[in-house]
Amino acid sequence: MKVESTAVSGSFRDPSGFLFWHENQLFRQVNETYRENYDQLIASGLYEKLAGAGQLVEHEECDLKLARTAAAYKVIRPNLVPFISYPYEWCFSQLKDAALLTLNIQKTALEYGMSLKDASAYNVQFVSGRPLLIDTLSFEKYPAGRPWVAYRQFCQHFLAPLALMAYGDVRLNQLSRLHLDGVPLDLASSLLPERTRFRFSLLSHIHLHARSQKRYADKPLRSKQRPMSRFALLALLNSLETAVKKLNWQPSGSEWAEYYGHTNYSDQALEFKKNIVDDFLQWLNPRHVWDIGANTGVFSRLASQRSIPTVSLDIDAAAVEKNYLQCRLSGEKFLLPLLGDITNPSPGIGWENAERTSLLQRCPVDTVLALALVHHLAIANNLPLAKIADFFSRFCRNLIIEFIPKSDSQVRLLLATRDDIFPDYHVCGFEEEFQRYFTIERREAITQSDRILYAMCSKVHSGK
Repeated sequence: MKVESTAVSGSFRDPSGFLFWHENQLFRQVNETYRENYDQLIASGLYEKLAGAGQLVEHEECDLKLARTAAAYKVIRPNLVPFISYPYEWCFSQLKDAALLTLNIQKTALEYGMSLKDASAYNVQFVSGRPLLIDTLSFEKYPAGRPWVAYRQFCQHFLAPLALMAYGDVRLNQLSRLHLDGVPLDLASSLLPERTRFRFSLLSHIHLHARSQKRYADKPLRSKQRPMSRFALLALLNSLETAVKKLNWQPSGSEWAEYYGHTNYSDQALEFKKNIVDDFLQWLNPRHVWDIGANTGVFSRLASQRSIPTVSLDIDAAAVEKNYLQCRLSGEKFLLPLLGDITNPSPGIGWENAERTSLLQRCPVDTVLALALVHHLAIANNLPLAKIADFFSRFCRNLIIEFIPKSDSQVRLLLATRDDIFPDYHVCGFEEEFQRYFTIERREAITQSDRILYAMCSKVHSGK
């Protein structure tokens, strides 16, 4: 019954089934143990309801001969998600929207006699600008009187990190990188300010919940659970929804979020630069784009507005938040703002460091935008131009990159508080190092500045 295929490294914990690749297509095996729940999902109309509303990934049933083991009941092919991202790469509002989607789906599932047995943030992806549940096997028949089994997981994956971001520091979302199953509630409780204990929802769902976990940690499972009526369960879900909706974070106080309001570019120079980048994109005609150091996505949108799937990556949480809010407001479908530091990219984590793949494992990509970035890498981070060029050669096939010389005010600002130990940081040194890996196809000086834009094609990926 086995066929040649590759199991998805992060899909092995659920006995209900798993994901695998076969002939460059993604499939999900549904195991016999999940037969009853899968049939209920389909027959009840819940799948049709959620998929039709754009809340659950659509799939089609395939030939059972594709199954990888004899335990298979069905094989389905889900619609492919263009790019997989993780909660620690999301801004505040992305995590909040994913939380509200999860609660909305749970409420809808109850109407159809089902319930979510998982409330993992990793089960949500952003597709066409909206959160989407991608785990078809997260549903189970709802046994009357049973508490929500995913309650703790929801609090750890969604409510705790959102509260820490709202009441503490937005960077605390990175705790999700350290804790694969969400932020431990006792840790969240200890980090949250005292005033959160006067918010009933946070008191009950985080502080008292953490105390309860500690109290019953070594008790048998049956002693921890009391029957919960459907009415009480809905009240719990409404309480969680209210708690999430009341959490807010305002993106302010960031120099990068206000970058284009304080840049040394004139309006004419900025428009000229946008026209050049747009011309380069038209000439390269990429299938997908990453914009590294994207800020609020001004240049990312030159690609996404051409219906090119574009990942808009920046280190600044406020900039990413503003970028995402603009996407949501405008209904943009091809732009995915993400939080990330290219000098310290998301690593592989989990079992064998493979359950959540590293950022670099999710490439190479067709075309990368690296605008107003090289001077930060070379001067602020002491990265030699040779290493930067080598990195991009492995990262992308085509590169639209900007070189900013020492005469530029932004570079002078970086050098104002340190010694200039960068004798090779000049345009000739830049071109020499990048030409080891790329062919410089286009070169344009930006008007009213000393900056230069390049369009390059990789020798590594083109075979030159």
